[in-house]
Amino acid sequence: MTLKKVLNVGGNNKAIALPPHYANFEHLLLDIDPKSHPDILCDARKLIELDVGKFDAVYCSHNLEHYYRHDVQKVLAGFQHVLKADGFAQIHVPDIHEVMRLTLEKDLDIDDVLYQSPAGPIMVLDVLYGHTGQIEQSGDEFFAHKTGFTHKSLITALTRAKFTKIYSGTGNLEIKAFAFKNEPSAENRALLNLPEG
Repeated sequence: MTLKKVLNVGGNNKAIALPPHYANFEHLLLDIDPKSHPDILCDARKLIELDVGKFDAVYCSHNLEHYYRHDVQKVLAGFQHVLKADGFAQIHVPDIHEVMRLTLEKDLDIDDVLYQSPAGPIMVLDVLYGHTGQIEQSGDEFFAHKTGFTHKSLITALTRAKFTKIYSGTGNLEIKAFAFKNEPSAENRALLNLPEG
């Protein structure tokens, strides 16, 4: 039996655990930073240049927002390109709609703490523009957020990229989506605990 493959886009480090449903997948890291020792050294905008249909899944957690809006479609087209016919992309991005709602509800300013994370306090501006500390420490402008997403705008982007079946949800100030290249198989529905239909 061939091991399924998941491409972790911009994960920065293979030591960072993937969600448990990838436990039996071969984990391949794609990153632009050679210091992270990726399996594939590549900008996600160039995924279209890789071999077609090589991966069963693409995992993209908090990376898509680092691209300008006009580049988001290039990245998503690359996901389509590298996925097998029954493949899917799992995407997590900050939920700007919910961040703004919470900011207004709690009468927060852009420099106020939105929540506490393992990395320390996260301010409103960190979620909108990228984690200030990470940008300052690295000196790398890539870590800045260049595109904000709402639930509706993420679904629109995935639909434009020709993903045929999309399951999504919001919570904890993020949007999560499973976007399938084609109708999901029974095996993938069970793996991801997705509803029928």
